[in-house]
Formats: sequence, C-alpha cells, structure tokens
Amino acid sequence: MELRFLRDVDRRAVDYVILQDRKPLIAVECKTGERSVSPAIGYYAERTPIPRFYQVHLGERHYESGAATVIPFARFCEELGLP
Repeated sequence: MELRFLRDVDRRAVDYVILQDRKPLIAVECKTGERSVSPAIGYYAERTPIPRFYQVHLGERHYESGAATVIPFARFCEELGLP
C-alpha cells in the first residue's frame, strides 16, 4: 500500500491517493465544510484511472456530486471498515 499526494503544474491537487500494487484505489480530498466540491476532483476523475473520489468533511451531509462522494469523516471511516 502507498499513500500519495496528487498535484499538477497548474496546482490542481487532491490531498491523498491510496494505491495498492501501484494501482490507485481511492482519492481523498479533505475539507472543513461540506458544501462545494473541489474542482480538482472532476478534473482528475476525467483524466486518471482513479476509480473512487471522496471529499471528506466534519459536517453531517452525505451526497454524491459528479465523480465525488461527499461524506462526513465518521461515515467515511465506517465505509472503509475503520474503527
């Protein structure tokens, strides 16, 4: 397993990409608020083989927006089977 940061020359970034056997499993963008989805998620969803994008926050709303699953941190941990 590997944990990477993704950013291009135009400074579009996703906080974390988790890879297994050098293949991306998920990308995670961390935000304090739950409203707007990072434009970088849509950009990388169209241009990379990353199958799942999460935008994790400390709020309460859980919804899908384009390529992103916007999800509270506690629920994100549950989905990944973390305590």
